[in-house]
Amino acid sequence: METTVAYQCPNCGAGLAFDAAEQKFCCEFCLSEFTEDQISQTETEEVRQEREQARQAYNDSMNEYSCPNCGAQVVADEHTAADYCYYCHNPVVLVGKLSGQMRPDRVVPFQYDKEQAKQRFLKFASKKWFVPRNFFSASQVEKITGVYYPFWITDADTEGSLEADATRLRVWRVGNVEYTETSKFKIRRSGNIHFEDITSSAFSEADKNMLEGVLPYPSEALQEFSMPYLSGYVAKKRDIEREALNGEIKSRMNNYAETLLKRTVSGYSTTSVQDLDLKILKSHWEYSLLPVWVLTYRSKKGKVYTYAMNGYTGKVYGELPVSFAKLGILLASVTAVLTPIFMLLGGMLF
Repeated sequence: METTVAYQCPNCGAGLAFDAAEQKFCCEFCLSEFTEDQISQTETEEVRQEREQARQAYNDSMNEYSCPNCGAQVVADEHTAADYCYYCHNPVVLVGKLSGQMRPDRVVPFQYDKEQAKQRFLKFASKKWFVPRNFFSASQVEKITGVYYPFWITDADTEGSLEADATRLRVWRVGNVEYTETSKFKIRRSGNIHFEDITSSAFSEADKNMLEGVLPYPSEALQEFSMPYLSGYVAKKRDIEREALNGEIKSRMNNYAETLLKRTVSGYSTTSVQDLDLKILKSHWEYSLLPVWVLTYRSKKGKVYTYAMNGYTGKVYGELPVSFAKLGILLASVTAVLTPIFMLLGGMLF
């Protein structure tokens, strides 16, 4: 079998592509260029061996589970029982040992244990009038699960420049005549911008709203990854590689850079950005696991609702079901109260 080699940019870690015209390996993300000799010199054999040993130790200690009903996949250490799917509540089956480059670089440990997570959920759900009672029954609440979700976290040093058209109006009146003077200006701004901990989900779009709903995690909470942090929890296996996020991350950087540079422009009546250029000088990506307490509820019609809580800050995201029985009782009560009033008012009017 032929062996293939994937090259990564020494500056930012993104994938490199060979440019036939330049006869160099070029990074489309940070625009760096390298010869093959330069790439081979950036990583020592000792570093490669240490990385491979750590990856293999992680893979050997993890089991992969699959739900035959909804297809969800999780990974858990050898001491963690994973006997049901926290999405659809059906039993899950052990597939085998985890394989691939899945060892995280960083992790944010859980700060809320299961009992604390259950209490915060009950406090949250009990205040919602139209939630079905069985949504927070004892058997349902017991299924709340601590899950480490995969994220890519990016730092970057950039150089940004902005060009804009601006106007300044001066209005005055002489007698009955009003005059308006419009002065036009070309605005240029530039500066170095550092981006810290840009967090992007490394999991599928199905969970994007939930995962964004529990962000952010404080930077100081990130720890070097260590296996004991996973004990007693399950972890989602990433299915989005960082190369697929280059466009999204660059777009977010551009939007923030434009906002930041525009804040330096003041004293004008109007400002219209004509051009923005953001060059990435250096970037660093880390694959990280972030903690979320998850509880799902399947309605009688089969719809799955998800409640999630940031396992470090306690921030809540809730997609809650509605009890139409409770809603009907309320409407009936309101109707019973208002009908005599309307009848009385109708009698007075006629």
